[in-house]
Amino acid sequence: MSFRVFKYASPLLVYFGALLSFLGSGFVVWIPLLYAFLLIPLLELLLRPDSRNLSEAEAELARRNRLYDALLYAIVPLQWGALLLFLWQLRLPWSAADLAGKTAVMGLLCGTFGINVGHELGHRTRRGERLAAKSLLLTSLYMHFYIEHNRGHHKHVATPGDPSSAGYGESLYAFWLRSVTGSLRSAARIAGAAARKAGRPALSLHNELLQFGLIEAALLSAVALLFGAKALLVFLAAATMGFLLLETVNYIEHYGLQRRPAKDGGAGYERARPAHSWNSSHVIGRVMLFELSRHSDHHYLASRPYQLLRHHEEAPQMPTGYPGMMLLALLPPAWFAVMNPRVQKNSRPEEPAMVIA
Repeated sequence: MSFRVFKYASPLLVYFGALLSFLGSGFVVWIPLLYAFLLIPLLELLLRPDSRNLSEAEAELARRNRLYDALLYAIVPLQWGALLLFLWQLRLPWSAADLAGKTAVMGLLCGTFGINVGHELGHRTRRGERLAAKSLLLTSLYMHFYIEHNRGHHKHVATPGDPSSAGYGESLYAFWLRSVTGSLRSAARIAGAAARKAGRPALSLHNELLQFGLIEAALLSAVALLFGAKALLVFLAAATMGFLLLETVNYIEHYGLQRRPAKDGGAGYERARPAHSWNSSHVIGRVMLFELSRHSDHHYLASRPYQLLRHHEEAPQMPTGYPGMMLLALLPPAWFAVMNPRVQKNSRPEEPAMVIA
């Protein structure tokens, strides 16, 4: 395995740390969280970002190397195995601090492995890969993301109509409420329209969102029956942390950026360009999230696999990597002080920063 492939196995450090957390007590419980939200942000403040792109020859080799896909496929059984271990160990009398730490670690896995890898596989064309994506999203009870992200967010990104694009001056906590509820409503509209287009009633088992809801309800029932009410509540808390991590990433990826209305005066907008997503070339965060931080190129060409995503000079750059920016977003005054001047700098004269009413 070449180093280029091997580096994408490094997120497994978080995974194995999570296994130790679920089985241990005391300081060891918190190691994955300290690694993800303390060590990595500190290192990314010290290390220079790397904006180099693969050459055409390197990109072709990476495209043909199946190990990149194999790493993603391996996440599916690993994620479900971690969830089962997490639920199984809840029968033991852990302290409140241990239980809180283990729950947060499971939430970290739900966000980084469940939703993030589910997002990558959800853009693939093979049926098996899309089923794997839905399976991973199920561990965070966020299967509707598969509908809304692919057919809503990518269409409406960086416009007021997108619940997953944060407006200028909007705090993370206000965004959480708007995005979580708005993305569900958007998924309902999309799924209902798809059912009607197929000649089926919107409120029927042909509605993909209703199918997902039944699957999630079945999982919750199974958790309650097999592991008890306590496990159900703790799993709900972990899943909530998982999808809030996703929504925090959504917040930092498009904050304050907007697309211009179409030149012909119609109701649409210009094509999404690299300038409509915040990028980070800080290597550790890039690798930990399977190049998610090269988000501008992802929106420019959503079908491009993670190992081929490219840096664009026109894309606005974050001052540090995703883990550090997520922490910054938790402190709205600090976030606004750092990011608002950057939004203004990256807005074109005829294009004021997007404000969500």
